[in-house]
Amino acid sequence: MPSTSPGDAPRSPGRAPAVEVTGLVKRYGTKPVKTAVDGLDLTVERGTVTAVLGPNGAGKTTTIEICEGYRRPDAGTVRVLGLDPVADAARLRPRIGVMLQSGGIYAGARADEMLRHTATLHAHPLDVDHLIDRLGLGSCGRTTYRRLSGGQQQRLALAMAVVGRPELVFLDEPTAGLDPQARHATWDLVRDLRTDGVGVVLTTHFMDEAEQLADDVAIIDGGRVIAQGSPEALCRGGAENTLRFTGRPGLDLASLLKALPADSAASEPASGTYRVDGTIDPQLLATVASWCAQNGVLPDAIAVERHTLEDVFLELTGKELRA
Repeated sequence: MPSTSPGDAPRSPGRAPAVEVTGLVKRYGTKPVKTAVDGLDLTVERGTVTAVLGPNGAGKTTTIEICEGYRRPDAGTVRVLGLDPVADAARLRPRIGVMLQSGGIYAGARADEMLRHTATLHAHPLDVDHLIDRLGLGSCGRTTYRRLSGGQQQRLALAMAVVGRPELVFLDEPTAGLDPQARHATWDLVRDLRTDGVGVVLTTHFMDEAEQLADDVAIIDGGRVIAQGSPEALCRGGAENTLRFTGRPGLDLASLLKALPADSAASEPASGTYRVDGTIDPQLLATVASWCAQNGVLPDAIAVERHTLEDVFLELTGKELRA
């Protein structure tokens, strides 16, 4: 893919984060007042992919819309590329791309017309034909937006968000309704954006998507960021990992526990199937293997089950992530 960064100017180190939100508050209504965002802090570094996750009503959509300049905050500070998204909207909008889940495209316009028109609004747009080919839009270029499938509409919205070579892109559910091939093409495009130094803020209901793409994950609940970090760090810091092995039934787990760290647990949930919970690291694995050897146990199978981002999400929010 051609370079997606604005122009080809090198990026100077030490610049402000792509997004910096401090103490953000947003309320709706009067009687009663509903606090959608309640003192939220969020930082998105330049040239990274940040996935924003949260159950419905958590405040993530309101937060993103404030960052895009579509809503005004009631309190707190918001800086996007160092600018106020409301007061500095005219300066900021040429530098960001926004992909909405719906709306913003004329229903009667043809797909290629909309994309080419959007490209003309920017000083140094991407090659439109290449982008059409990259996202598989060639076969529907003459089709009006209203007649496109949901997946085609998603891909067109993505193309319109990136065609202007933005420094920062907000992507709202970019792969909703896409088939597996189109989904992976979108993932590749997001990775290319990051490689070219473009910041990406991604909202998604697909946990595997966040794990595959994100350098950083922010989990929002109750109007606040309740956890933020890389997928790997969040998974290490959440629910304990599990080691499982199989052997003859009725092994002496009390002696195994004496050899394990104090925060570990061992059980036989099914006959001949054993489970060890705790901080599963090379030392613990070696301890279990040594114990098996000392007790004449040859495991039929041994496996480490690492918990996923979905496990962490459910542990922190107690809710499933639903579209």
